Amino acid sequence: MKTTMRLDDIKKIGILGAGQMGSGISQVCATAGYEVLLVDVAEPPLTQAVSKIRIGLERAVARGSLTDDQAGEVLALIHPLGELDRLRDVEVVIEAVSESLALKQKLFAQLNRICPPQAVLASNTSSISITKLGASSGRPDRVIGFHFMNPAPVMKLVEVVRGLETSERTMQLALDLAKRLGKTSVVARDVPGFIVNRVLIPMINEAVFALEEGVASAEDIDLAMATGANHPVGPLALADRIGLDTVLAICDVLHQDLGDPKFHACPLLRRYVEAGWLGRKSGRGFYVYEGRHEREETMSGRS
Repeated sequence: MKTTMRLDDIKKIGILGAGQMGSGISQVCATAGYEVLLVDVAEPPLTQAVSKIRIGLERAVARGSLTDDQAGEVLALIHPLGELDRLRDVEVVIEAVSESLALKQKLFAQLNRICPPQAVLASNTSSISITKLGASSGRPDRVIGFHFMNPAPVMKLVEVVRGLETSERTMQLALDLAKRLGKTSVVARDVPGFIVNRVLIPMINEAVFALEEGVASAEDIDLAMATGANHPVGPLALADRIGLDTVLAICDVLHQDLGDPKFHACPLLRRYVEAGWLGRKSGRGFYVYEGRHEREETMSGRS
């Protein structure tokens, strides 16, 4: 049986988790011509994901980057599925579930039993160790970090993260795949937060401290950073887009694994998450989003 793979061998990609990132990654892969199996154990996220993808494709048509026919072809390549074992014949799986080490380790162990021996298992994790996921997988040489930015169809970057036992062939395949998907790739060591979140999350956390301490309003903090530092969006609005629960989870991983107090999550951030104020997906975070309840519970321990 073939145990190595090249880019041209990839025909079918499994996406695990139908939340905001999973739906966006599915759209990116299908737009590049890959058949996509989008798997989640719950029906509502799958229905919402297909709706989000359809809206994203309509926007692409409006921008002129796709025709109506091409958008229809992309949508037809995406198959929403509720059973993990449907991934038994894919060449690559990209896991995009909630940012929980225990959940991801459980799923990687299951994927090792389900997927073909040569299949590459990639994680879209923002901060969790690829080496730990590789150890849980039973195939650590074929496990890699493949971290898209949000929203995946728009943002050009993919962080490619090599675990301790990730093979050179797996690394090259991931870099080639990122290029085929139209993304710019950067290579990061397997350290907490990798590149982007190692820099971004402390900035967001400090903005929350500034809000808690009354330095300025949320609107003025964001306006200051958008106009004063030429950021496309302010840190608090960006946190709402990412999801405050995800921001908090990354803060906690950085603080625990690096032991540096600068990564200690602001108490206000933790209180918002405890209140269910998670940002855009819950309708309220640092801002209120009327009529914009974008639920993103995906593969939340129910696999």
